[in-house]
Amino acid sequence: MTLATLADVLQPALRNGHAVAGLVCLGWEDMRAYAYAAEAEGCPVILQAGPGCREHTPLPVLGKMFRHLANEVSVPVVAHLDHGYTFDECKEALDSGFSSLMYDGSRKPLQQNIDETAAIVEMAHGAGISCEGEIGFVGYANGENSAGTEPEEAAIFASATGVDALAISVGNVHLQENQDGGLDVDRIRAIETVTDVPLVIHGGSGVPSAQRAELAHSSSICKFNIGTELRMAFGSALRASVASDEKRFDRVQILKDTHDPVMAAARRVLATLK
Repeated sequence: MTLATLADVLQPALRNGHAVAGLVCLGWEDMRAYAYAAEAEGCPVILQAGPGCREHTPLPVLGKMFRHLANEVSVPVVAHLDHGYTFDECKEALDSGFSSLMYDGSRKPLQQNIDETAAIVEMAHGAGISCEGEIGFVGYANGENSAGTEPEEAAIFASATGVDALAISVGNVHLQENQDGGLDVDRIRAIETVTDVPLVIHGGSGVPSAQRAELAHSSSICKFNIGTELRMAFGSALRASVASDEKRFDRVQILKDTHDPVMAAARRVLATLK
C-alpha cells in the first residue's frame, strides 16, 4: 500500500522545492483518473473529498475507494478530508480510513479557530495521521468575499495548533473558472518569514499555471488544491461522449470516455508542480 499522510508528502516538498497537488474528487471516475495520472507522472497525489463529494457519497465508502486506489499505484496517495467543518465529521473520516484531515474554522474568530483546530490536530496526531488548518478566509467566485491572511495571525495559529499544513488566503478564490488573477506574492513572503509550516493554496485552478509552477519551486507553498479546471475537463468529456451517440444509454460506457481526457488534464497539473 502506498497510502501516505499529508506530512509524508509535504515535508519532502518543503525541503526539496516542489509542491503536491490536492485534487478535488467528486466520484470514482475522476479519483481513478487522478491516481493513474500520478502513477504516470511518478509523483505523489492528494485525493480530496470535499463537502460536495461527501454529500453524494458517504465517508466510509470514500475511505475504501481512496485506499483501494492507493493499493493500485506505486506512488504515495494521501486520502484527505477537505473542508471538514465539525469534530464529528473529522472523527468519522479518521474512522473511515482517511490519512489526513483538513479542519476549516476559517469563518470563526481567531481563538475559536485555534482551539477547535488544535483539538482536531490532537486527535489526528494521536492516530498517526495529519491535519491541515486554515487561517484567513478563501472566498468563492460569485460568492463570499475573501479575507486575506494576516502574517502575525498565521504565526500564532501555526504555533498554537501544531498543524501539518496551513491554508492561507493570498488572492486565491474557490471555484474560479479562469486564470485571470494571481497570488499576492508579497503577502506570501511575509507569511513565510514567520512560520515554517508548509503552506496550502485553495482555489488553485484560478492561479495562472506559470505562477503555480514558480511558487511550487520558490516558496513554502507545498500544496495546490485543484478542482474546477479538472471538473471542467470531466464535464467537457462527458458532454462529448453523450453527444457522440444519442442511442447509447449505458452509463458505464459513457463514463469510460471521460477517463483519458481527465487523466491527461490531471497529468498537466501534476507536471507543473513536481
